[in-house]
Amino acid sequence: MSQSILFPGQVEWSGENPGISLKEDASGPFTTLASFFRVVLSPHGRGHALVLLQNPGSEGAGNVCLTDNEPLARWLVSDYVSHFGAWRGLAGLKNLAYRPIESVAAGGDAITHYSETVTGAGMTVALEWKGLGKPFCFALAPAQSATGSHHMPSLFVGCETATVTVNGVPRPGAPIPREIVGQHISTAMLAFSETWLRV
Repeated sequence: MSQSILFPGQVEWSGENPGISLKEDASGPFTTLASFFRVVLSPHGRGHALVLLQNPGSEGAGNVCLTDNEPLARWLVSDYVSHFGAWRGLAGLKNLAYRPIESVAAGGDAITHYSETVTGAGMTVALEWKGLGKPFCFALAPAQSATGSHHMPSLFVGCETATVTVNGVPRPGAPIPREIVGQHISTAMLAFSETWLRV
């Protein structure tokens, strides 16, 4: 008989969190960071948020969060995004502008390609992932999670290429290789069925 797993701790939120992090030089700074959330359960209810840093290393123009639930978005940024590896300590998260979403739409089959398109505040932001790899499901222990205090069971899909396009203009750079739980992916991946449990 198979063994069941019941994760300890309090479920804080569950949903989707695909992301794209771009560099022009693998050894240089990130040129663009985008983290998209489709949250189905949280203390702040349901909602969407696109956290976009077009100038990750500096405060000001180009750094925005488009959302249809601002309390949820602010909580995600303060308690989660600010702890993500590529985002930790970035000036671009300071004075982040929160603006309302007008529309959000997923596209693609999530087998060969996928997209999220978000509009709001005079912006249309298209995130696209192509050359998708084999999905894999894993659970990080709290010590290995971004926050250091959560279990994080998730389904990830790596990709070969990804783009962030703002008002029809592609952002510079490309994803770079990375590894997680022995899987070779990149700094652009799909993260579905993601649940964060505080212990």
